[in-house]
Amino acid sequence: MSTAMDCDIKDRYDVIVVGGGPAGSTTATLVAQQGYHVLLLERDVTSPFQVGESLMPGTYRTFERLGMLKALEASSFPRKYSVQFFGASGRGSAPFYFQEFDLHESAVTWQVVRSQFDDMMMANARDKGAQVIEGVPVREVLFDGDERAIGVRAAFGDAEREVNSKVVVDATGQSALIARRIGTKKLEPNLKKASIFTHFTGGLRDEGIDEGATLILHTRHRQSWFWYIPLPDDRVSVGVVGDLDYLLRGRDGSAEEIFAQELELCEQMQQRLATAEQAMPVKVTQDFSYRADRIAGDGWVMVGDAFGFVDPIYSSGVYLALVSGEMAADAIVEGLATDDTSAAQLGSFEEEYLRCMEAVRRLVYAFYEDGFSFGEFLKRNPECRRGIVDILSGHLHTEDVQRVLPPLAEMCPVPPQYGTGLGRNET
Repeated sequence: MSTAMDCDIKDRYDVIVVGGGPAGSTTATLVAQQGYHVLLLERDVTSPFQVGESLMPGTYRTFERLGMLKALEASSFPRKYSVQFFGASGRGSAPFYFQEFDLHESAVTWQVVRSQFDDMMMANARDKGAQVIEGVPVREVLFDGDERAIGVRAAFGDAEREVNSKVVVDATGQSALIARRIGTKKLEPNLKKASIFTHFTGGLRDEGIDEGATLILHTRHRQSWFWYIPLPDDRVSVGVVGDLDYLLRGRDGSAEEIFAQELELCEQMQQRLATAEQAMPVKVTQDFSYRADRIAGDGWVMVGDAFGFVDPIYSSGVYLALVSGEMAADAIVEGLATDDTSAAQLGSFEEEYLRCMEAVRRLVYAFYEDGFSFGEFLKRNPECRRGIVDILSGHLHTEDVQRVLPPLAEMCPVPPQYGTGLGRNET
């Protein structure tokens, strides 16, 4: 680990990445691999606890480019072959096995401990040539006038310092440093959710390839749902998600008490936790879905949650972080090579990336639609099964995904995605 106290900070870099999560580490690694001078600044000295442990198989290709596959294969992280949904009655769908339409090893992914995973990602960025410094809070992104980013002002130990760069990458997660500064962050009005979550030890696990599956379980009144994600060392991540007004506002009791009340409404989850012990206090997040109305400007680009966040139901967070980091890195490398760090160049991947987000977003709205079930949808549209598996796998560019969207929109109308036409029901 490198900290501000023991690092030689230059006055200027090709790229400064603010934030050492999966999105920032991906961008820093891929740009540094091309020989450019990259500075990655992470606020925390050690990676904090993070929810979002479940990966999608679509991350495989990015991990391959990053040189991360061997480290992941050697880790103790459980292998994830599938996701399974349980309705309000407690009845489970047939598992969606990612290998159903793809027998390559890339169809299997991992359930990760985020603090360990994020540390691995930053270490990989350092190994690939980026200068990674932890314990450095960035106070602000510096602009020349109103538009062009020219560097950052950050606290290196007890002293604040300005460091310049050709490109600034905002990978600050939901802090959304640039989006908040320029006022472009907009909430998804119909997806204001909250979650209460914790870890347990000794929870029931299925056998064989189902041992590492992500499980999604509705409560019996369908006003909330639980995730169940197996982790190393006999731990499982368990969280409940519901509308903010339902789950947190206007309810008596602590978060622990609300979690227990919701657990009483989910018999399947009670059975899985019957002999388990809670391993840490509950934590609370407000999972507002949002995005900025543009992904880049002159000299700056946003990646991961700094640009937008989609509801956690399908575990798309780390996937979208990686793919946006990868796309941004390619745009940056091309821009540096041609001395073009304009908004058009740095944001050249925006339309493609928005289509990835939109496929997930439409399936999110379907999940929350009253009476929707995957079983019923696929009974009416059996030709869509491969497209559903593709979305759940993170293979969002396939023709099968596009075939899913029209019948999905007929069954579950989706509001327009603010700022673009990509969220409309027309395809």
